[in-house]
Amino acid sequence: MQRLAKMRMDGMERTLMAFDRMVRRHGREATLPAHLLVGREGEDAAYFYLRRKGYVIVARRWSAGNLPGDLDLIAWQDELLCFVEVKTRTAHDITPAEAAVDSHKRSTLRRLARQYVRQLPLPAAPQVRFDVLSVYLVPGEEKEFVHFENAFGWSERRED
Repeated sequence: MQRLAKMRMDGMERTLMAFDRMVRRHGREATLPAHLLVGREGEDAAYFYLRRKGYVIVARRWSAGNLPGDLDLIAWQDELLCFVEVKTRTAHDITPAEAAVDSHKRSTLRRLARQYVRQLPLPAAPQVRFDVLSVYLVPGEEKEFVHFENAFGWSERRED
């Protein structure tokens, strides 16, 4: 059964990639800057990566509407609600991709997560985890994923 599910997931990913190639080939690609296109490709790869690990993805690029920013992926891992920030790079630079999630970005993600949790139709707030998933799409190499589960919490720890 798991083998069939993996084959189906691989097929879905290949189909999505083929559609993306067709759009690029026929010049109908969105007029997004290159770095945003790379980011979207990384988010798509992260989506399939998490699905293969058994996560149930419930939202992609979720926006509150009244707050700036978005949540890249929102997923359930059993009873745990995970907010996943995806950082994509096309090279292994000196600074790793996950380093881009600074205190300002973490604050934005927390604010959006609070808004998301408030609108859930649940009697009590679920347990929550903030993850960072670095995706490396280096040309000519296999996709590489570095998943930092519980990368940060609801508040910043102050080091005095």
